[in-house]
Amino acid sequence: MKHAGPEALDRLEPILDEIRRLDGLKERNRGAFYCGAVGFLHFHEDPAGFFADLKTGGEFVRFPINSTAETQTFLRRARAALNSVKSGRRRAGA
Repeated sequence: MKHAGPEALDRLEPILDEIRRLDGLKERNRGAFYCGAVGFLHFHEDPAGFFADLKTGGEFVRFPINSTAETQTFLRRARAALNSVKSGRRRAGA
């Protein structure tokens, strides 16, 4: 499964726009998001469709994002994973 290329990212642009609205992420390369210095999220394309690799619990978990329901599930999980990272940083800095 290869990383999403420019054409795939064009098709994923609505999802990328949603991710860009999340506070605390930096898009270092198109479609590759970091939380601080740590990779947090990137995308893949495959004959089976599009997938998002999201770091949650210290490991990347792959989410299909080929339907509205899959995309909404992924976005909820991305928000939760980011909130978890941010709250962990607050505890560590306390």
